[in-house]
Amino acid sequence: MPNVALHNIAGENIGEIALSENVFGAEVNQYAVHEVVKAYLANQRQGTQSALTRAEVRGGGIKIYRQKGTGRARHSSNRAPIFTHGGVVFAPKPRDYRLSVNKKVKRIAMNSALTSKVNDNDIIVYDKLDIENPKTKEMVKVLNAMNVGKALIVLSDKDEIVERAARNIPGVKTTLVSTLNVYEILKYNTLILTKDSVAKIEEVYA
Repeated sequence: MPNVALHNIAGENIGEIALSENVFGAEVNQYAVHEVVKAYLANQRQGTQSALTRAEVRGGGIKIYRQKGTGRARHSSNRAPIFTHGGVVFAPKPRDYRLSVNKKVKRIAMNSALTSKVNDNDIIVYDKLDIENPKTKEMVKVLNAMNVGKALIVLSDKDEIVERAARNIPGVKTTLVSTLNVYEILKYNTLILTKDSVAKIEEVYA
């Protein structure tokens, strides 16, 4: 069972917290992580790109000059792809990029991502983030105490004070346990949790 240091808001070490072996001490499965991240990024794509083929552009419809005797190449329409205002060859059309991943693989990937943060010592657990005022400088003070740069702050429940204090800091994002995903865990250098969010993560993913 992995143990990590427990800190107060001033960055002082006030003890240790035992993490679930099933969630934070699992075997890292790179294949599952890759599949889930690939699906996540694909599902962010709108798929609304569109261009017109030569059959869809306006104009054309009559042979632009006779077949023989002009010394020029044979053409039937001035809307062929080689002409200005012509159609696009293999024009992109709206499509669905969505990929699906089953629940078992998602769970394995999530546990693998959380475990990798523990293995790399890129996880910080606070007793609680009890910031008094929703001021950016308050959150900066908390992060600087632990020498944290690019970080993902995971909250157990919505906390408007913490969210407002962190939203203007470059490279810092807040999220809830209910919306936590593998891509963002790996994207940010440091994962910041509270005792409550650890308990909720273990409840959901154990």
